[in-house]
Amino acid sequence: MNFSLTNEQIKLIEAVKNTLKTFNDQYWLKVDTENTFPSKFVQTIADGGWLGIALPEEYGGSNLGVTEAALMMMTIAEIGGMTAASSIHMNIFGPSSLVKFGNNNQKAKWLPNIIKGKNKMCFAVTEPDSGLDTTRLKTKAILNGDYYIVNGRKIWTSTAQIADKIMILARTSERTTSNPTNGLSLFFTDFDKQNIEARIIDKMGRSAVDTNELFIDNLEIPKKDLIGEEGKGFHYIIHSLNPERILVAAEAYGIAKNALDRAAKYANERIVFEQPIGKNQSIQHPLADGWAKIEAAKLMFLKAASLYDKNLPCGLEANAAKYLAAEFGMEICKQAIATHGGMGYAKEFHVERLFREMIIPYLAPVSQQLVLCYLAEHALGLPKSY
Repeated sequence: MNFSLTNEQIKLIEAVKNTLKTFNDQYWLKVDTENTFPSKFVQTIADGGWLGIALPEEYGGSNLGVTEAALMMMTIAEIGGMTAASSIHMNIFGPSSLVKFGNNNQKAKWLPNIIKGKNKMCFAVTEPDSGLDTTRLKTKAILNGDYYIVNGRKIWTSTAQIADKIMILARTSERTTSNPTNGLSLFFTDFDKQNIEARIIDKMGRSAVDTNELFIDNLEIPKKDLIGEEGKGFHYIIHSLNPERILVAAEAYGIAKNALDRAAKYANERIVFEQPIGKNQSIQHPLADGWAKIEAAKLMFLKAASLYDKNLPCGLEANAAKYLAAEFGMEICKQAIATHGGMGYAKEFHVERLFREMIIPYLAPVSQQLVLCYLAEHALGLPKSY
């Protein structure tokens, strides 16, 4: 059992860091304060070929695994927080459904432009009244000749303000109690602003990357933009759930590591009563505790990624990784602010921004409580509670 990264993985991390060396703290503070999408950063990532890290070589990708994608997103979050990670997150895990279930024409048409950054996509699944109860989605797609006519609402759709493509899950037949997961279909199509209104949701963190409520009115989707079979969309998005949890865990780790490093640096430099505050055990112990916890979470997301890349079951590990990284990350970001004292509340020290951004992996893409329900049922054999 080898817990060391390979030479290639170590070189990958260094290459990502080298790519991002011009994006300093002031860049991330500026886009956060001005609510400006980090377009320059995204284009740099695209130009470096990083958007295709886990996509097939024949379409311009690198054909690496979720492990390498997680290491990349971990490194990006360590540098730019959730603002950086979220600006490209969808382009890293979102196309997996296209790769696995799209036909050859669809993959040849769509994947190269996603990898090159020519197309920016958003993912519209969640609705205001259904939350994580995906089988109760109300957005409908009705076939009319060569087009599906789509009407409905979506919420918590990120990057819709800058997207020109949308992956959307809609109901093409009525829900049945005998098999409620059937009847949902997955589409990848143009983001037509004439028929989709995207209203920005003002939120407490990551303001540089927009989050929206969508109002969809008679959107025409060509039949050729249906992914796979009609009515099988729920099963297709299930394929991407574990990779997303792994990536979110890696991003949460990166944010926590960012905050922890800042706290340790400040504790070494801040002199009170003629000695650095880091000499005090009341400062040392919480930071040391945080280091131990996030390193354990790192091992879990790397284990989950390794299992996924070997086509082995990884649901327990992926969910546990997300839970641990978010839970410990919240503790660490809070402690980073406390270590800075009053200055932790000041934007110039960045830890308050990281704290606000850590709440995203804490809440999404699945709540901590639902993760525990899943682990209780599938790891411990306890009865399903919902």
